[in-house]
Amino acid sequence: MHTTFTQASPADRVLCAALRERIMTADQAASLIQSGMTLGMSGFTPAGAPKAVPQALARRIEEQNANGGNFRISLWTGASTSAELDGALAQVHGIERRLPYQSDPTVRKEINEGRMQYVDIHLSHVAQYVWFGFLGHLDVAVIEVAGILPDGRLIPSTSVGNNKTWLEQADKIILEVNSAQPAELEGMHDIYYGAAVPPKRKPIPMEHPFGRIGEPYLHCDLSKVIAVVPTAQRDKLAAFMAPDEDSKRIAENIIDFLQHEVKVGRLPPELLPLQSGVGNIANAVLAGLNHGPFEHLNAYTEVLQDGMLDMLESGKLDTASTTSLALSPAAMERFLANIDFYRQRIMLRPQEISNHPELIRRMGLISMNALIEADMYGNVNSTHIMGSSIMNGIGGSGDFARNAYLSIFMTPSVAKGGKISCIVPMVSHVDHTEHDVQVIVTEQGLADLRGLAPVQRARLIIEKCVHPDYKDAMTDYLDRALQGAPGKHTPHLLDEAYAWHQRYLKTATMQPEQEPALCLA
Repeated sequence: MHTTFTQASPADRVLCAALRERIMTADQAASLIQSGMTLGMSGFTPAGAPKAVPQALARRIEEQNANGGNFRISLWTGASTSAELDGALAQVHGIERRLPYQSDPTVRKEINEGRMQYVDIHLSHVAQYVWFGFLGHLDVAVIEVAGILPDGRLIPSTSVGNNKTWLEQADKIILEVNSAQPAELEGMHDIYYGAAVPPKRKPIPMEHPFGRIGEPYLHCDLSKVIAVVPTAQRDKLAAFMAPDEDSKRIAENIIDFLQHEVKVGRLPPELLPLQSGVGNIANAVLAGLNHGPFEHLNAYTEVLQDGMLDMLESGKLDTASTTSLALSPAAMERFLANIDFYRQRIMLRPQEISNHPELIRRMGLISMNALIEADMYGNVNSTHIMGSSIMNGIGGSGDFARNAYLSIFMTPSVAKGGKISCIVPMVSHVDHTEHDVQVIVTEQGLADLRGLAPVQRARLIIEKCVHPDYKDAMTDYLDRALQGAPGKHTPHLLDEAYAWHQRYLKTATMQPEQEPALCLA
């Protein structure tokens, strides 16, 4: 399974004679990209994103636009990428349209100031939408790989994302062959080539999170490859913060809940496959599970972070299926030092498989994702600040929330030092309706919403999840809504449902104005 690469130069990772003839610099490859093109680039988080060509393209865009041009491209990826890709192109105002997910601050600024059109899509939908023709034409794929075999097969890098689809759908292909990615990645991937569009679809033959249904390599039409760019640069991934007290309490609340579910027979002792979103709270929950009572766990997720690496090392987690290795620098060093150990326990797949609703439902995942705000009925906003400014995007949370066995959303009860309540009367933007949200958790407690009517859900969320500074105000709102709303099923006072958000925009706090204390002589 392993190919022996010599390390004399990065170009030695290109073993295909036909493609060695197309080796060139990143600047030469970028010169083949024209304004108005749509590019499909690799990357799911900074893992596996191309490094050299996007930066060369950014320099070209900046130079042409400084001379009166209007060079812009549309960009499709797997998810968010890196400063070398998203950041570099956004810095020179080079992106006209972006999808399906982003997290770069410069991209976010471009979107929220109206200079970039952003199409926020469920990650499981992207590949099929391209195959359906819903998103338009793909001109060029720019894909990082760890190596090219003599017959032209590609060894995928530290993420897979939508690379299979980009390679198949693009007119032209540029390959970045990154010798800084470990050669031992070969064999860790499972690329499924059995997908089809309706009416020719067939069931996906997977029943276990670690079941292999494909092959370790990506394929491409060699005649479409217009450039091969050797590189030698590691993924630039940020370190995670140590869990704070709120994150630890959220983790404790979830573990207590899962123990109860095992006790009453709704979960097996080894639980069901875990899916965990990205971020510090998610890693805190994984750290809690790593020290918790459960053994022989498995993960079926879209991003493998430090917490799951720890669980694999401790033996708590048997296997992990993912589409991206989004590890901190320290965790990546551990991964590289023990890669033979991880090769037996980690599998990387295309995101159309890692996020596929059919598989999520069949295997019965426990889905744990963060939110920006939730309302008292259980609707969740995971994308927008104060209703109109994008943060990152919906990512894969919707793929998992609607189809999981257990759909858990977690957040601290307050943000901005208590100036924002993360539980509000009505969310300012809805990504996950109350119908897809089973459990909401804060450091205050956990609300199990299964089987409850709206007002019952509201009472429980207020009791268990709302911060004490906001609990009286939320109870008061619900009580008055029950009296004054025209309907009592999901009662709201529409003239003040967003009063908390409006107060924050005017005064920089959601806290109600306090009545001045009486001064007694």
